[in-house]
Order: sequence, then C-alpha cells, then structure tokens
Amino acid sequence: MLSAATRSDPEIQTHPFLVYVLAPLLALGLQSFLVLHFHSFAILDLPLLVTIYFAISHRHPVVGTITGALIGIAQDALTRQPLGIFGICKSIVGYLAASLGVRIDTENHLTRLILTFCFVFLHSGIDWLLVRRLLAQPFVWGWLHESLRAILNALAAVVLFALLDKTRRREY
Repeated sequence: MLSAATRSDPEIQTHPFLVYVLAPLLALGLQSFLVLHFHSFAILDLPLLVTIYFAISHRHPVVGTITGALIGIAQDALTRQPLGIFGICKSIVGYLAASLGVRIDTENHLTRLILTFCFVFLHSGIDWLLVRRLLAQPFVWGWLHESLRAILNALAAVVLFALLDKTRRREY
C-alpha cells in the first residue's frame, strides 16, 4: 500500500473558487432537471460524482466530509428524501474518498473508475440502511439495479472527472 510520503506528488492541485461553487450547483441543477423531465436519468447521481471528485482531488478528509454534507443537504432539499439522508451518505463517502485520495494514486482513470463504482455502491447501501432500518420507511433494494447504477455512474465519472481536471490550477 502506498502512503502519502512514498507517492510522488510534485504539484499541488487546486481549482479556481468559481469551480468549487459552480460544479456542485450545476450538478444539483442538472440532476433535478433531468430527473424531473426524464425519469430514467435518476440512475445517475451527479452530486455524488462531484463530491467524490473534490474529495479525492483535495485529499483532506475534513474538507471531503464538509463538501459531501453540503452537497448532500442541498440535494435533500431538492428531493422527497428526508432532510439529512443524502447529507449523511455523501459526507461519509466524502470522508472515505478524501482518506483514500491521500493513500493511493487517484489520477489514474482505472483507479477512479473502481473507486467510484465502490463509492456509489456504498452510498446506496448507506442510503438503504438509513431509510429502511433507521427511519423504517419502505426502500426497495435490487442488487442488479444497484450494480448497474454503480457501473453507469463510474463510467460517467471518468468523463466528468476528466472535464473537471481541465479546470485545475497547477502551482509548483
């Protein structure tokens, strides 16, 4: 396992402040619009993908947790989900993504694909756990559907992450 000290990380990667604000807002708006008008797009979770990207690229667990919580609470406000469910799910995923971003090379597309697949599946599991077990509300879980959802989100993440990579500032 690679640690942060042994991994070559010659540059600090940041984004302009506008990207930190506009990317989550655009993801939330696009997600709401697409799901409202085209129900089949509900399989994609653009706010989750933005959370994962900023968490693994920033590599700081506290920032990943706060990013996930803010994006999740904003998504909760736009859905029928009880307020706080997506906030909890995305803050856990943000924390884990940032923690792994410190330990492994997340610049590789295959690594990003695998991590996103796992995080989408984890997000769905936490969502099920909170809604079904904690709130005792009906929640249908289908392994095939969740696997397909994780695969499609992981493939979309590779494209989205490549686009967001183009907005990075590099400081030496």
